[in-house]
Amino acid sequence: MTETIRYTADVVIMTPDGHVLLIERDWEPYEGQWALPGGHQDEGETSRMAAARELQEETGVLVDPEQLRAIGTWDQPGRDPRGRYSTDAYLALVPADTPIVAGDDARTVRWWPATRLPAQLAFDHADILAAALAVPIPPGEGI
Repeated sequence: MTETIRYTADVVIMTPDGHVLLIERDWEPYEGQWALPGGHQDEGETSRMAAARELQEETGVLVDPEQLRAIGTWDQPGRDPRGRYSTDAYLALVPADTPIVAGDDARTVRWWPATRLPAQLAFDHADILAAALAVPIPPGEGI
């Protein structure tokens, strides 16, 4: 039997003043829990393209896929209760006044201080966030 692996992309969007953008999931698994914006790669898409598209669909934030900084791949078996998933995670810095709006698949979208994130995040998003917060961002970098 061959294992099916699904590919996704997640995005850590931060502001220079240390806020992180999270969505409240509007579907299972983890309905009602906070998560990073992200989702499935469509046919013919790179993970960067999927990350930028999902970010815009779920939060209204538009970024150039090339401005997304790769922070790693999370592919541990069991990371998603729906089956085997591999996600590429990206980081981008946006201005603090970037407007947001809950869109596709998001019940709510909110800026959270990186020092006061929800106690529990969906999937392994706490691990992804921890890795992103450890990435040094050079002064003046951003979108």
